[in-house]
Amino acid sequence: MSNFPNSFSIPLDKWIDGIMEWLLINLEVFFDFIGFVILNVIVTFENLFLFIPWFIFIPLVGFLGWKFVGKKSIAITFMLMLLLIGSFGYWELSMKTLSLVITSVFFSLLIGIPHGVLMARSDKLESIMKPILDGMQTMPSFVYLIPALMFFGMGKVPAMFATIIYAIPPVIRLTNIGIRTVDKEVIEAALAYGASSKQVLFDVQIPLAKPSIMVGINQTTMMALSMVVIGSMIGAKGLGMEVLLAINRIEVGKGFEAGISIVILAIIIDRITFSFSKKR
Repeated sequence: MSNFPNSFSIPLDKWIDGIMEWLLINLEVFFDFIGFVILNVIVTFENLFLFIPWFIFIPLVGFLGWKFVGKKSIAITFMLMLLLIGSFGYWELSMKTLSLVITSVFFSLLIGIPHGVLMARSDKLESIMKPILDGMQTMPSFVYLIPALMFFGMGKVPAMFATIIYAIPPVIRLTNIGIRTVDKEVIEAALAYGASSKQVLFDVQIPLAKPSIMVGINQTTMMALSMVVIGSMIGAKGLGMEVLLAINRIEVGKGFEAGISIVILAIIIDRITFSFSKKR
């Protein structure tokens, strides 16, 4: 009596497997094209970061810290932290990790901000998107690796695909919230002066919602960086791979160095991107 009746079962796994099989058969060319685009963007960013010498890159990051955060002490701290990564011998791997994060954030914003705007302008779409975003944020991140592997195989592209799915919800949510919380009186005033719907969106709502949108970008960036180690399980090279190798070989010191390097990148990216939300 305590066992759940076998007659009441939903074969969801078979349905999903059938959908995946149909997608793989009928949309193979589409996924090949998507993989080609993502891979080329990753390689472009990777080549760019590896092309810039470390003795130029480090002062440049320090300048960005001073310019956007507004403190010289922060700039000096950023430079010392990057020097620490170099001293561990992880400079090249950290640049590869940074390229993966920047690429995932680039595609997340390219997809997420327009969706957030559409959600803000349609209550019906918001009611549909909210449970989808809830599922994307609460689903274990390892689950995203399965369809990514099926669509793209091993390597950087499936890791990027899984990272985008995992990291995109915050920027969609906060873009939607930011635009919806713009004072209605300001919108009414713009309409009274003859502004079109498009002008209200781009000249009033988005500028006023900028702090909220920038917080969403910050959170998306942090979530993308948190997928570094998980992405390494399917072939994404970088600091995450070093952590994974250290776990397999039980090399505590090596794992700690790679982990600290990831934390340093996270702190620098977080401080710089979060500072944008304070700029009007």
